[in-house]
Amino acid sequence: MFYHAYNSYLDNAYPYDELRPLTCDGQDTWGSFSLTLIDALDTLLILGNHTEFQRVATLLQDTVDFDIDVNASVFETNIRVVGGLLSAHLLSKQAGMEVEEGWPCSGPLLRMAEDAARKLLPAFHTPTGMPYGTVNLLRGVNPTETPVTCTAGVGTFILEFSTLSHLTGDPVFENVARKALSSLWKTRSDIGLVGNHIDVITSKWVAQDAGIGAGVDSYFEYLVKGAIMLQDEELLTTFQEFDKSLKNFTKFDDWYLWVQMHKGTVSMPVFQSLEAFWPGLQSLIGDINSATRTFHNYYTVWRQFGGLPEFYSIPQGYTVDKREGYPLRPELIESAMYLYKATGDPTFLKLGRDAVESIEKITRVKCGFASIKDIRDHKLDNRMESFFLAETIKYLYLLFDPDNFIHNNGTRFELGGPRGDCILNAGGYIFNTEAHPLDPAALHCCRKDQDERRELQDILLSLSEPLKSPIDQSVEASGDTGSSESIALPPGERKKNPVLSCPTQPFSSRLAVMGQVFTDGT
Repeated sequence: MFYHAYNSYLDNAYPYDELRPLTCDGQDTWGSFSLTLIDALDTLLILGNHTEFQRVATLLQDTVDFDIDVNASVFETNIRVVGGLLSAHLLSKQAGMEVEEGWPCSGPLLRMAEDAARKLLPAFHTPTGMPYGTVNLLRGVNPTETPVTCTAGVGTFILEFSTLSHLTGDPVFENVARKALSSLWKTRSDIGLVGNHIDVITSKWVAQDAGIGAGVDSYFEYLVKGAIMLQDEELLTTFQEFDKSLKNFTKFDDWYLWVQMHKGTVSMPVFQSLEAFWPGLQSLIGDINSATRTFHNYYTVWRQFGGLPEFYSIPQGYTVDKREGYPLRPELIESAMYLYKATGDPTFLKLGRDAVESIEKITRVKCGFASIKDIRDHKLDNRMESFFLAETIKYLYLLFDPDNFIHNNGTRFELGGPRGDCILNAGGYIFNTEAHPLDPAALHCCRKDQDERRELQDILLSLSEPLKSPIDQSVEASGDTGSSESIALPPGERKKNPVLSCPTQPFSSRLAVMGQVFTDGT
């Protein structure tokens, strides 16, 4: 299935973003990046195709340019392009590519990801720190750009941007992602819910429907996955507070409805296909029983139609008008993969089998796989979104391949890092919301190296400063510095040298045994 879709894209649509499977041609959708190729890159490796991974990784370096006059979705560019390039960078050694000295803290795919992410930074220049939804990659934010964006468009950056900051040493990415999360958290209602669309200039809610589906979904996902990847208790606590409110106000008989964010009254008694990621997310925090019951509700809808309609009316037990399509989304398969790993229950394999049969029977055409325009009569649409190769096929494959390296439990690993002493690719991968796996160990490795280098620079700087005279030292000790600012430190705390990117004056030094540092002439 993968190669039928992938080869159809290469033969008929490359270098456009996406394949149009009914007319066997291509179209640009999210910015003219050859997006399907970026999105499919790590899937190639998961399927075991090292040679094509290497070819495509090299091709992308030679052909993709982000200095283009294109209006791009900040959210989509982040999860698909930045996420895809970061994942490919972190997996490049696994794919047999020659990596730079210092990998994973440097490399051409990492530089591409950083370049793409920098193009998104102007969107975060708002009074609240919450980003605009669209940015021009060449000119920044258009003066007429709407300040209204969805909640997920504000809260879905911490994985990719933190990874960038840890790997490159530039804190700006993680800082803007955290500021956006902090601003969004402050806007929650008195009953602890957030709405669907917000004004990033004023922090006023424009759409006040609260739920776990479209426009909100990956915000909650990134709080949990960010907490795991960064070992961040604050992110987890934030999610747990939301989870309590969601259970109190939106959960009914293991379905999640949409409610008014301030009152908690039901506004839309519908299930959206994008909500099907929720059981998988619940499994990550150990809520297996609740996740399983909700998954079974969603699975009944799949069996009813051979796919999930975008909207499903829970009271009527049928599709919602004008929301009858199924664009080959991955979310229910994603949850099946997580829950099968957690429980070993073959029920989740049955969903995988049903998905393979449905997609193959209903959507396979001469040039790839086509989205379903209407799940009731199985009419097709002329589109194959890049997430079909990035997510849907990947999660199906991983569901049926328990021995895949992605499922590694730490029994296999490789050494890397600037000193060659970091344990990498040992498992524990965190999937971003486009199913691009990120290795938390790489973040720790590069961050540790940066911290050690900063510490060394500070020591060398302090040793290279001229010795103070006894008079100077006595004045400093007395606190008579001519400044009203207190320099008192709590008992037992040592004054830290400032973090510097480079020393302020030239020096020479040599390292001795046991890691002691000496300046010349001692």
